Amino acid sequence: MSQTIIVTGGAQGIGKCTSQHLLKNGYNVVIADVDVEAVKECLQEFNEFQERLLVIETDTSQEESVKKCVKDTINKFQHIYGLVNNAAISNPNNAPVEDLLLEDWHKVIETNLTGYFLMAKYTVPHLRQSKGTIINIASTRALQSEPHTEAYVASKGGVVALTHALAISLGSDIRVNCISPGWIDVTQWRKLSLKKESDVRDIDNQQHPSGRVGKPEDIASMIEYLISDAASFITGQNFIVDGGMTKKMIYEE
Repeated sequence: MSQTIIVTGGAQGIGKCTSQHLLKNGYNVVIADVDVEAVKECLQEFNEFQERLLVIETDTSQEESVKKCVKDTINKFQHIYGLVNNAAISNPNNAPVEDLLLEDWHKVIETNLTGYFLMAKYTVPHLRQSKGTIINIASTRALQSEPHTEAYVASKGGVVALTHALAISLGSDIRVNCISPGWIDVTQWRKLSLKKESDVRDIDNQQHPSGRVGKPEDIASMIEYLISDAASFITGQNFIVDGGMTKKMIYEE
């Protein structure tokens, strides 16, 4: 029986690449995404995998929507082995903190952090049965900041902390790890109405110690490794996948 993995925010960007990568490698995949347009495109694009695919319109910040997602997953596949918490939104308007609306703060926190909690809460009983795993997608912004990103940064810092808290609470039944991507160029993995040519410049690639900006495939490969038995001794960790940028000392000349 193929292992079943739920990927939230799985219809675009890193989530879509991960969904495709896992499908091609034999997993059952549940794409849970709030964007109806992107969801419909995934249904068509991944049609060849329809026996191993379930696509569900899901708002991970809403408890009833999360409960329905988990219920529909069990109805189709009878088990859940992995949860990839990936659904997230960025800072609205990049407003300075004194102008940041409380409702905008709440919206980011509810999607980027509360949504991860809700998905974990309702998948944990099934993950315990399968001795499964949770992988949370955070960001290097949990460790370093640009101006006017308080809500996003706080949410991603919370994801890193939530990861090790869950790892301790759920061990040894469920492994919980975190990935913090750096600059990942997702332009080719957006829905058709947002897809465009990459605007990554040579200087953008060259400033990375690795020699290039990241690709969604870099994260998808790390996710698959953390799902696998090869990572059975790894839990509670945050893996930074950023081409070395967080280790680079930068001063303006």
